[in-house]
Amino acid sequence: MPTQNNTSQNIIVIPEGKICDYIDGTFRNDTPEEYVRQTIEKRLVNEHKYQRDHIKVEYGLKVGSNKPRADIVVFPKSISAFSQDNIWLVVECKNEKVEPTNKKDGIEQLKSYMSVCPNCEWGMWTNGKYKEVLRKVRVGDRFEFQDFNDIPPADGSLDDIDRPKRNKLKKAYEDNLLMVFRTCHNHIYVTDGLQKQQAFFELLKLIFCKTLDEHNIPNPLEFFTTSAERSNGDGQLTVKKRVSKIFERVKKQYNQIFDSNDEIKLQPRSLAYIVSEIQTYSLLDTDIDVKGKAYEELVGANLRGDRGEFFTPRNVMKMAVNMVAPKPHEKVCDPACGTGGFLVTAMNNVIEELEKGIESDFEKPKFAWGDNEKQIVRRRIKEIAESNFFGFDINPDLVKATKMNMVMNNDGSGNIYRNDSLLPPHEWQNELKLSLAKALKIEPSDIANQNTIEFFDVIVTNPPFGSKIPIKDHQILEQYNIGYIWKNQQVKINPKSEWTITNRFQSSAPPEQLFIERCLQLLKPGGRLAIVLPDSILGSPGLGYIRQWLLRKTRIIASIDLHSDTFQPRNGTQTSILILQKKTSEEIDKEEKTRTMPDYNIFMAIIDRIGHDQRGNPLFKRDKYGNEILIPDDDVQIIELDKTADGQPTARVATKKKIRDDQTVNVPDVFKAWKSQEGIAW
Repeated sequence: MPTQNNTSQNIIVIPEGKICDYIDGTFRNDTPEEYVRQTIEKRLVNEHKYQRDHIKVEYGLKVGSNKPRADIVVFPKSISAFSQDNIWLVVECKNEKVEPTNKKDGIEQLKSYMSVCPNCEWGMWTNGKYKEVLRKVRVGDRFEFQDFNDIPPADGSLDDIDRPKRNKLKKAYEDNLLMVFRTCHNHIYVTDGLQKQQAFFELLKLIFCKTLDEHNIPNPLEFFTTSAERSNGDGQLTVKKRVSKIFERVKKQYNQIFDSNDEIKLQPRSLAYIVSEIQTYSLLDTDIDVKGKAYEELVGANLRGDRGEFFTPRNVMKMAVNMVAPKPHEKVCDPACGTGGFLVTAMNNVIEELEKGIESDFEKPKFAWGDNEKQIVRRRIKEIAESNFFGFDINPDLVKATKMNMVMNNDGSGNIYRNDSLLPPHEWQNELKLSLAKALKIEPSDIANQNTIEFFDVIVTNPPFGSKIPIKDHQILEQYNIGYIWKNQQVKINPKSEWTITNRFQSSAPPEQLFIERCLQLLKPGGRLAIVLPDSILGSPGLGYIRQWLLRKTRIIASIDLHSDTFQPRNGTQTSILILQKKTSEEIDKEEKTRTMPDYNIFMAIIDRIGHDQRGNPLFKRDKYGNEILIPDDDVQIIELDKTADGQPTARVATKKKIRDDQTVNVPDVFKAWKSQEGIAW
């Protein structure tokens, strides 16, 4: 039986296979349909600001002789008698396999429910990838159902549905933005007949337009469609013309991403639908984790390649970035940036530190900043992003995706380049070298070879790895000590065996091995590296020369052994994260001359619980009986529910949440304390 712990934490445990309903706290079966309903419930409360006690779940209706249950109904704030006659909004939630045209469970079911509720004005039907909003309007002696962009907020204002104002844009919560992105992508894929990757890039164009429009302070927002425009051909053409003008500005500002002759290829009705889905959100103000999860999952589903690209889970990126702790003045790079997750995580760490200082300067918290203060902060963030954050990737599609990721996360798109990071620097394209030199404030001729590229203070990366993409080109291998064959033999002055380098190239080298050395070549002396590597490099007897070389060239700060499911469901490679600090040439020379290396401690941790299983499904903490644990959500404000007879307000926590069974969140704090004890300054 489920139990409730009456401690100060008010912990509730959830039985296996159940979820705790966001609105009424009832335990319900954890199904795909229930996931959709819970996401909508959170949106009703957090985005639309409906009172929680005026929302009812599984509400019984009378339809002729039948008594079906509506998934969600909402009553007006003004009424206290909850009856079918007083329902104002009905929501029907289905799993994604149910089509809107389904005779039994599709949109016609929603219409029948709205029809038997005399005062029901609004209805929404969704399966998580498609949404339709209807308004019931009396025309003469009958009712008609009119299509609308969205349901209205709790105050009933229709203006905010059709023409959002900048100060009324909403932050997305939890998986709502992910659901919207999926819905939009699916609509393009189905309606416009584009392949998945083409559909993704068309959606990408509109996300760029939306973001640029939000930046266009103090001008009115232009990225919108009214419900009337969305519903007819002429209006759809008007929307396309309006958004296409924004895209012209996008092409000028991001000319490294879009060609001058590029255009939005979506049909007008498809474009109007996408605009209606995302126009009410603020992509700039939505929480970074919410945006990141939505965007990176969408990218991963559409752009995952076959070059050993297995994108790093967000919790692992956070852990690694927190451990190397980049500062606002430091230059940060990811030479295999993929979708930009490491760079975005690092940039947002820096931004958080920057904003704390700016809050002090303004003498007001972030939520109280006006447009002027926001513009000042965004300019400062843009300056830092343009001068201090750099990324390279060989895949041009991932370069575009990374730039968008950086743009969504505070406009840091400036220094993301298409480049094979393992190539000799003199073979890098001239355009790249010119742009990189300008950003680094050096001469292009300084980018000459592997010995002249010590540009960065911090590198965080997950390089591609695997035997399927070996490096065989001698012009590439000759840049790296690791590109040569090493022999394990006795050395006269040392009774122990030692690896010595030969003058012969390896027949082929996995890219992750060369990336270790490339990262150190890119680091300044004393610079810090966090890198994801397969465990074979750390334990295979035949790769001892790499470990020996690392000990000579770096101080090994930390080794974090990751769970075998870290990259599941797509890859089961056992991996670790190494935190390294590059030695100075003076340190290396001294140790080679004396043939002694000072002893030092290395931080080591094993991640037994990574927060998901081998199928990628989330795992949550459980009590000793195997039930999931539920605690109050500290991120949700206490809400007023009622008042006593003497006017005293009563309140409770708005929601509860599960605790992800994830040990990565604990490592940075333990590491920070250890680092302090060891006297490591950064």
